[in-house]
Amino acid sequence: MDHMKAKIDQACRIAEEFTKLYYETIDKRRHLMSRLYLETGLLAWNGNGVTGNENIQKFVIDLPPYRPHTAVSGQLTFMIQASGSVKYQDKTPKTFQQNFVVTAQGDKWKIVSDCFRVQEPLVK
Repeated sequence: MDHMKAKIDQACRIAEEFTKLYYETIDKRRHLMSRLYLETGLLAWNGNGVTGNENIQKFVIDLPPYRPHTAVSGQLTFMIQASGSVKYQDKTPKTFQQNFVVTAQGDKWKIVSDCFRVQEPLVK
């Protein structure tokens, strides 16, 4: 059990450190964004697919300035990521990805946001 707790603590620490680094970089040092991605990294930004860390950096540099804020402040909140395959009627199964942000409301969990995407290959 101690091993599992250590892994959970490590995941929480890494998530906090990484998100702080990512959002500080995209807010104040966009010219360094390529350092956060593999050379073959992939970014999907509001339906725009970008491949390669240098191309990602160019894309991010062209975005308007913004400052992110948490979705739900001061409440117990989690993000859940799910993925798998989905098949609609007689069509070929497709890979999907879904992200939920959930928050505690009394003794129930309620969805704050839900983003479902079928993953299609990037078309150049």
